[in-house]
Order: sequence, then structure tokens, then C-alpha cells
Amino acid sequence: MNILSVELFIALRYLKTKGKGSLSVLTTLIAIGGTALGVASLVITLSIMSGFQSDIQSRILGVQPHIIVTNVDDSVIKNYFDIENKIKKNKFVLNVSPFICKQGMIYSSNSSAFAGIVMKAVNYKNENVMLNISKKIKVSDIKFNNEKIGKRSIILGSELAKNISSNVGDEVAIMFPGDFKNFNKLYKFVVVAIIESGIYDFDSSFGLIDLEEGQKFFLMQNNEITGFNINTNNFDKATIITSQLQNELSYPYIVRTWAEMNKNLFSALKLEKIMMFLILGLIILVAAFNIVSNILLLSIQKSKEIGIMCAMGFSKFMISKIFFYEGIIIGFIGNLLGLIVGLVISFSLKFFDIFKLPKDVYYVNKLPVVIVPSDIITIVISAFIITLLAGVYPAYQISKLDPLEAIKYR
Repeated sequence: MNILSVELFIALRYLKTKGKGSLSVLTTLIAIGGTALGVASLVITLSIMSGFQSDIQSRILGVQPHIIVTNVDDSVIKNYFDIENKIKKNKFVLNVSPFICKQGMIYSSNSSAFAGIVMKAVNYKNENVMLNISKKIKVSDIKFNNEKIGKRSIILGSELAKNISSNVGDEVAIMFPGDFKNFNKLYKFVVVAIIESGIYDFDSSFGLIDLEEGQKFFLMQNNEITGFNINTNNFDKATIITSQLQNELSYPYIVRTWAEMNKNLFSALKLEKIMMFLILGLIILVAAFNIVSNILLLSIQKSKEIGIMCAMGFSKFMISKIFFYEGIIIGFIGNLLGLIVGLVISFSLKFFDIFKLPKDVYYVNKLPVVIVPSDIITIVISAFIITLLAGVYPAYQISKLDPLEAIKYR
């Protein structure tokens, strides 16, 4: 009694001695259960969504560099060695890989269908250091040594190879749009490897050839490219490093981060996460109304005791605090139970193969789960504020109760 305030002590007593009223017990359990269900649902859902977002991010960074430098109009960059040296002087830059990127159409003799292709000519050794391409190769020719793609050789994305019914060792033909003065030219390549990144847009459209081969095919000098891939020592700071490089290189070069190049995707994921938070938060809101009805019902059941306490000298504010604490206790129990259940289920999904996913559809065979502390804190604080506010209205209504009427009531 010397530790608890009188109001909190009475609120706890009321919570324990409501067994005689089955309706009151039922509404209390519904209020606690509703709050717990809402909190647990939010914890599990946001953990799974954060997992998918993190997985998508890691896959994107597996096929895209942290930063890309190109000309404003995507035209040829001449004397790229000077620009490359300038980029390498930045202390945050780890790797730089020049590339040539062109769009065209690809055709295989195994299929009558054409498919669009984004042809990227790269220095394979540099690109492999940057993006770990060798770890993503699904199948390769025995002649392919992970050092150089080779002359007239190409690496295809797995979905693109499937779309044109092509496999390792097959010959494919690629056509690039020419200008108005020249006819389109047809180039033949041998497929030496098939890569699977887990990103459909990449796997269904990209092809890799050697940088030197690309310069020959596109009639470019050995000091000409169309852009640079750049990896930094911290991809989270890519925006800051991009600003530095943009100031150093200036016009006509444009420097973009991996986040800018996938802005629409991550904006959609963020919006979806917010919408799920709001929708599932309605469960907690419904539980808050149950708390309100529970406290009002309790005030009716305890109206005679309220009148007696008023006669003993309890102020209206002290009476209202009793029922306000009642709402806080119910909300706290619901939040705690929901948090425990949500974390237990989330950790179970993270470390155990409870749900199997078709890998050919999702590129993962189990639910990716990432428990973000800031998400958990936001959920708990939001849920507690909602339940806290739920106790304000009934406490205010009880404070207006007439003590004489309360004593007469039965």
C-alpha cells in the first residue's frame, strides 16, 4: 500500500474481483484479446514486410551497383580513363567498373520468338568483384573460366534464356537499332553462362558481353564507354557520396544512387507498409472501444462503491483516476501479450521452415522475416496511446457522477 497509490490499488482490486459479473469478465477479456491480437498482427505483418523489403534490396544490390555515372543524354563518354581516375580519388569509393549499355532484340534458332535485351558490355573481372556475378551463375560452359566472358560470347539472364528457349552452348543472334543511314546489323553470340539473380526484370532482359567486344560491335574507341558502375564502402551513405561525386564531375555527367534508380519500387513498398499498419491498427481501435464499454460497465456495477468513496472524502478526480488506471492496466496487459505472441511467431518464422513458398514464383523458399526495433517501438507506443485515450472518456464521464445518486443506485 505504501508503494501503490490508493487509486491504483483500488483499480487492481476491481480487476481481480470482477469474477462475480460474467459480462464484465467477458468484456475485459475481449478488450485484452483485441489489443493483443492487433499488436501481434502488426508485429508479424511488419516483420514479414520488412523481410521482403530487405530481401528485395539485397537482390537489387546484387545486380546493381551502389552508384551509376552516365552522361545526361546517355551519350558516349570519351577519354573515360581520366573520369575513372577522378572517381577513384573519392575516399568512399571501393570499385569502379566502366560499361557500355545498349538495347536490342535477341533471337535464338531454338525459338521463333524475338525478345528484348539490354546488352551490357563490361570488364567481367571488375564486375564480378563488384556484384559477385560468379555466385549467381546457374549453369556455364566448361570453357568459361570466370576471368573473361570471351569473344562472341554472352551471359544471359535465366528468364531471358527460357523465353527464347536457349541454353549454354547455343548460338543466339542480336540485332541493334541502327540510325537512318545504316541498316540494322545482326550479331551472333554463343551462350557461355546463364545467370539467375532473383530479380525478374534483370533475369528477363539482361545479357553480358566483354567490354572490348562491345566497343568493337558499337564502333567505339577503346577509351569510350557509356557509364560507370561504382561500389562504395557503405551503401547507406550512397546519397552523400553521390552529391560529392556530382560536384566533382559536374555537367554533363549525372550521378544516381541505387535507391533513385528503384525509387518507384521502394516507394510502393513503403506505402504498402504504411497502409498495412493503418488497416491492422483498426483492430487495436476496435479493442479500444471495448475498453471504453468495459470501464463504463464497471462504473455502473461499482456505482454504489463510488458513492461511498465520495462520502468518505474521495474527490471526483481521484474516482476518475481509478477507472483511468483500469483502462491503462487492460491496455498494458493486451500490449504485453500481443508483443510476446508477435515476437515469438516472428522469430519462429525467421528460424524455422514453417511455411514453404514456391521458389519459382517468389525466388525464396521461406518467408523472409526481419524484426526492426523501430517498427516494434512504433507499434507498442501507438497501441498504448490508443488504449490510454480509451480510458480518458469513461474516466471523464465517471467524474461527473452525482455521489448521492450513486449511493441510491442499485
